[in-house]
Amino acid sequence: QSDEVLTVIKAKAQWPAWQPLNVRAAPSAEFSVDRHRHLMSFLTMLGPSPDWNVGLSAEDLCTKDCGWVQKVVQDLIPWDAGTDSGVTYESPNKPTVPQEKIRPLTSLDHPQSPFYDPEGGSIKLVARVVIERIARKGEQCNIVPDNIDDIVADLAPEEKEEDDTPETCIYSNWSPWSACSSSTCEKGKRMRQRMLKAQLDLSVPCPDTQDFQPCMGPGCSDEDGSTCMMSDWITWSPCSVSCGMGTRSRERYVKQFPEDGSMCKVPTEETEKCIVNEECSPSSCLVTEWGEWDECSASCGTGMKRRHRMIKMTPADGSMCKAETTEAEKCMMPECHTIPCLLSAWSEWSDCSVTCGKGMRTRQRMLKSAAELGDCNEELEQAEKCMLPECPIDCELTEWSQWSECNTSCGKGHMIRTRMIKIEPQFGGTGCPETVQRTKCRVRKCLRGPGMEKRRWKEAREKRRSEQAKKNIDSDQYPVCRLKPWTSWTECSTLCGGGIQERYMMVKKRSKSTQFTSCKDKKELRACNVHPC
Repeated sequence: QSDEVLTVIKAKAQWPAWQPLNVRAAPSAEFSVDRHRHLMSFLTMLGPSPDWNVGLSAEDLCTKDCGWVQKVVQDLIPWDAGTDSGVTYESPNKPTVPQEKIRPLTSLDHPQSPFYDPEGGSIKLVARVVIERIARKGEQCNIVPDNIDDIVADLAPEEKEEDDTPETCIYSNWSPWSACSSSTCEKGKRMRQRMLKAQLDLSVPCPDTQDFQPCMGPGCSDEDGSTCMMSDWITWSPCSVSCGMGTRSRERYVKQFPEDGSMCKVPTEETEKCIVNEECSPSSCLVTEWGEWDECSASCGTGMKRRHRMIKMTPADGSMCKAETTEAEKCMMPECHTIPCLLSAWSEWSDCSVTCGKGMRTRQRMLKSAAELGDCNEELEQAEKCMLPECPIDCELTEWSQWSECNTSCGKGHMIRTRMIKIEPQFGGTGCPETVQRTKCRVRKCLRGPGMEKRRWKEAREKRRSEQAKKNIDSDQYPVCRLKPWTSWTECSTLCGGGIQERYMMVKKRSKSTQFTSCKDKKELRACNVHPC
């Protein structure tokens, strides 16, 4: 009664429920889903029972990549509807008042329950539901196949149109058709490929390089009205013996009877020999039967497949179990075909990784062909160097020099200090600040008047005579400390902006007396080229 329901699933009842599959076929029904209604729920009672049931709730049949699941297999535990208080399958009716909420049965519900386990283990699985996609109808939102070996064909094969390949698309010849994806009378698909050698006009799109065609397994005819649609084989039954050689069987059921009303002649059961424990002695261990073979490790060509079994009981005499628990053998898949990679066009180059100077930029492309078609060794990303305008370089300076001596011998004067440019500013970088600084200095007061000047000149002359006389006395008493004359000033360290000149007075003869420890080389500095650049 709900507008949100697309299909009501109805299946024929099977009573009693415990009939084995070799007596009757499993109940089945068909239903539809679409892009808006893709959740499947069902509930079915187990009879006879106290309203026990199994089911699924909101099973999503839509895949993440906008496709439809191919097959879902779910093993189910029993639930209690909360309407009857019986504890066994054939308990008399005993309504539950008031009714309880539906809940899963557990292994500790009641000692008389068929599911009771005093250790509280997992409850037994009582049913299995198989949901299988049999057709896709209408326009599909994902044009890429789910995978090559698991495609179910549409109900009716579409008529192939004439080849409309543009003349500007140059292809190789078609490869041979692959084997059918179905080995039974269920519908499958087969595939062939061709390689796009050249596209002479990029504005004209080229058709696909893959072609699919509906098919069925060997001995089946799509047009034969007497064909039976069969399910896959159900898992092998346990071996009939626990030690030595026995038999096991497996079944399948009819999914669709022939349209002409004839009987199905396809076998629904097959039997084979099985060996569980080759030796039945105190030194042998009990193992389970071999499980089903794993899928082949290769999707095409030669691969390996494995199967496993478990140790049920170690040897009675306490020895080690020598039975193998893993078995492997080679498996052959359809021949591998080299299929060209289907790639998208390169994207635009990314922005440069830096805002100035040298950096890197990248571009990508996507793999369009299905992963099942084989590995693709083509590169999907490229990188290259990129160059933007040079980064600004700021001015760098040395530390300030020491202050020079005052430029006057009396009165007010000034001293200067300088610093040098280590790196000139470039490409719009920060300019250089001042490289010369001046500060005021004051020595002693200058004497004024002619008489005063004359007296000062006379005092200076007397002072020089006195110092010379002292030097002569010292030279007689002690070894002499003599200095060479001042050297010439060196060239200025810069042409403009403030530089430094140096000159030296070197010791000519050094006294050996400890009283003349101050007899050392001398050095003087002065500023030069202080005009701006």
